[in-house]
Amino acid sequence: MRGVTKRFRSGLEALAGIDLKVARGEFLSLLGPSGCGKSTLLRIIAGLTPPSAGTCRSVLDHAPGRIGFVFQDPTLMPWSTVTANVLLPFRIARQAGAKARDRALAAVRAVGLAGFEDAYPHQLSGGMRMRVSIARALVTDPDLLLLDEPFAALDEITRLALNDDLLRLWERLRPTILFVTHSVFESVYLSTRVAVMTGRPGRIAADLPVELPQPRGRTLRMSPEYGTMCDRVSAILATAIQA
Repeated sequence: MRGVTKRFRSGLEALAGIDLKVARGEFLSLLGPSGCGKSTLLRIIAGLTPPSAGTCRSVLDHAPGRIGFVFQDPTLMPWSTVTANVLLPFRIARQAGAKARDRALAAVRAVGLAGFEDAYPHQLSGGMRMRVSIARALVTDPDLLLLDEPFAALDEITRLALNDDLLRLWERLRPTILFVTHSVFESVYLSTRVAVMTGRPGRIAADLPVELPQPRGRTLRMSPEYGTMCDRVSAILATAIQA
């Protein structure tokens, strides 16, 4: 992204002059206060919203459809089973044959929902519904995975478990991930880089590598290195909010 700016028809300026590069296979968290334009930036990257100025180039320019998007709400079809929900991208593309079903079942197992293939959303917990949403995003084997605060509404125990699950999926499949969050602790734990944004209009205040050991586990959260990195990011975020 070069000089990406977004102004809405109401006159609201959500983003101003965003410059950002993301390498293939990175796990980048976009961290910032509520209303700073994180979700808008993600939608521009996905091609769902055009920028008002600047340019955004991605893997989508060369391989349309190679993207997965996980929204804040699981957005599942309540009348469909777990498997049918995960199959949705293939159904839209009119490719929902036997091979697609096998891939959907594999994606359901990959997110830890084996045994729930025929369950309906109302029979699942909030964390399980989010797992279905992640499976649906992964089923097409995307090069680019965009996640917009997917765990924000979950309880702490479920959120920590899904953090670990997402890391294991990233380590195994290695998509490029952009993860929107307003949690310093989550961003540091998950990411290889953290981009800190200012308040609206959103700008990139800092772009920090997270040089913590891989693979990561829960013991990392108790380490001095993790605490030091969280303190550093927190201080930069506090300054960015006041910028």
